This record gives sequence, C-alpha cells and structure tokens, in this order.
Amino acid sequence: MEASSHRLPATGAPLLLHPSIAESGFAALGAAVSAPVGGPDLPDPAVVCPDLLQRFAAVSDGRRDQGRVHPVAVVLVLCAAAVVAGMASFTAIAGWATDVPAEMLARLYGRRCDPPSKATIWRVVTGVDADAVDAVIGAWLLAHAAGRDAAGREVAPDEVAGREVAPGEIAPGEVAVREADQDVTEPLAIMVDGKAVRGATDAEGNQVHLLAAATHADALVLGQVEVGAKSNEIPQFAPLLNTLAATGVDLAHTVITADALHTQRAHADYLHERGAGFVLTCKQNQPRLFAALDALPWTQTPVAARELDRGHGRITTRTIQVLPAPADLPFPHVQQVWLIERYVTAPDGTPRSAVAALGVTNLPATRATPAHLADLVRRHWGIESLHWLRDTVYREDDSTVRTRSGPRVMASL
Repeated sequence: MEASSHRLPATGAPLLLHPSIAESGFAALGAAVSAPVGGPDLPDPAVVCPDLLQRFAAVSDGRRDQGRVHPVAVVLVLCAAAVVAGMASFTAIAGWATDVPAEMLARLYGRRCDPPSKATIWRVVTGVDADAVDAVIGAWLLAHAAGRDAAGREVAPDEVAGREVAPGEIAPGEVAVREADQDVTEPLAIMVDGKAVRGATDAEGNQVHLLAAATHADALVLGQVEVGAKSNEIPQFAPLLNTLAATGVDLAHTVITADALHTQRAHADYLHERGAGFVLTCKQNQPRLFAALDALPWTQTPVAARELDRGHGRITTRTIQVLPAPADLPFPHVQQVWLIERYVTAPDGTPRSAVAALGVTNLPATRATPAHLADLVRRHWGIESLHWLRDTVYREDDSTVRTRSGPRVMASL
C-alpha cells in the first residue's frame, strides 16, 4: 500500500498519510499556510480543517474553558496531525507542533498563539473523554467517505452529515454500488478485531488491549473500546458496536464480520435484534457448531465461486462452497453455512500452504451470493493490513503513553 507524502513548507517536516485519509484533511495543514489548494489531490483547507476542528469542539477534558489558552479542539487537531506524521510520544508531538508555521497556528486558534507545550498536550490527551474522541473521529472519517462515494456525485461531507438524508441519497452508514446503470445500496461491511498496544503497559506490566470496529472498504476505524486486563474481548463486543451510533452508523444497515472468538450465540442474538447481518468464522471454541458444520456433505457440494491470485512469488487459489443452514444447527439465526479453502503454491506448482475455514451467516442467499460471502471473509482477514499500517507506518507499538485515556486516544489519532 502506497502512502501519500506532504511536507510542511517551513522546515520540510514530513507528513506520511494513509491513502484513505490523505485526501481528507491533514495534507491541508501545510497547504493552508500558502493556500489556496496545493494541487488536485489536496482539499481546500478552509473546508477540511474547520470541519475537524468544529467536531473536536464537542470534546471535553473535564476542565472549564474560561481562561484557557489552548482549546481542547486545537490541541487534538495538532496531535492528530503530529501522530499521522509519525510522532509517537508527547515529547515528539510537542516538538512537531513547534514546527507548525505561525500562520497555520493563527488559523487554528483564530488568533496569534504559541504552540501547546508538552505538559498541555499530556493534560489534554490523558484527560479527554475517549468515547467522545472515538465518536468524533469515526463520524468525521465516515462523513468524508460518504461524501466521496455518495451516488457518484460530489457531495461535501457536511452536506451528508448532520441532516436528514433525502430519498435515494446514500447515508453515511451505507455505500453506493453501481449495477446495471442504477444506484443501489448495500450494507456497510464492518470488521471487529482486537489489537494490543505493546508499548503501553500499566504498573503491573499489563499491555493495553483495544477492540476496534473498522470498515472493510477503507479500513476506517469507526470506534474502539478498551479490554480490561482481567477480561477478554467477548464482553466488549456489544458495547463496541453500541458506540457506532454516535458516528451515525445504523446497525440495521451493516454486516458485521468477526473471527471465531466472537462466534457467540449472544453476539448473534444481539445483531439479529438490531437487524444487522453477520458473517462469522467457526473453530473449536464452539465444538458442537464446528462438529455440525464439519459433518455436512462438503465433498458432494460443488464449488460456488473460485478466485485465483498471482503475485509476490506465489499463486493463491480460493474457493467457497455454500449450503443452506440445517434446521438443527446449534447456532441461532443462521441462513447459510460455508466452507472456504485457500491453497498457496509456488509459481512452479510446489505446495506451500492449505487452509480451510468453516463459517455461518444470517444473510439469505438473496442478499449474499457465494462470491459476496467470500469477499466479506477475505476482507475481514485483511484486518492484518490495518494492524501493519498502525504498527509500521504510525508506529503505534512504539508509543509508551500509558496514563488514563492516553493510550486509547493516541490509538484513535
């Protein structure tokens, strides 16, 4: 995955951006100094920066605004830009902020002002409401994605977000799909997966573990919750998805994918009650379900879809077989069951690996073809690409921020 790059004109400090957000805002920080727009790939800073700034204005760090020199919103915007530029500590963020040109700071503050100190940045990041920060960032990213994709026409993000959606228009929780020259909507695919922030440990040596929900299409993290050191991800599944309402996501217009840990009857009931679709992988943590799926007549079931990839010195073949769910399946709300097999060979045909996965979905065949199910599962497995991006590009595991809401907010930024 290629990243876009941009540099502040004052010192040449680099901004390394994820392609899905490069067009959405932080590249405009440098452009705003010399504005107008620096090129066709950069949005108008007058539109993008105030958009994020205004959203962050709803976030509080618990202190009164009266007499405050550095508003929470401005500090968070500067922190977000610094983190995207690769800064992974409060010292690095503070140093990066001193590199921001005075003209840019004046635009953010609405007046001439020095950049925030390390102490101010620490106080804001560790004191803000982490739920509110996640909601703001998720809604901002989703609004820009919706504005980009809305029915093949140009729609400003603020035109979509914050108002009633007109008939036929694509809401932030849906995506447009062009088929037979007509726009139809399909549910927003969201993957749920956990990740440890290895550099952030508490006094007892426990690593911070976050459970996140991200879109399949752009890997935009819409929300996340912290998993307690003495717990696991399972109890946080429903609380995580409950937070998505604050970003404008209606679960009734979503399909949730998750790994085998979350193939739980309670999770299926939760999603079914809210009208959400689910595509879940099954392993031995659900022995009765796994045995029932494994006993189905897969050898007599034809391959419904096949995909062949060549690249990176290997040939990958993926197949999927799909059956209607048996009436006595020991798992609720299932409409279809599937078996996906993946075979990897060297270019000369030498076998390298073979993987099989069983799973269930509550989507009927009229809503999810075999090829669609295979794509949902493959995109969920692509969560590792997001982990790589956060670890390698944004150096999340290098962050040693560990106080109060600090680790979660830094992960959000």
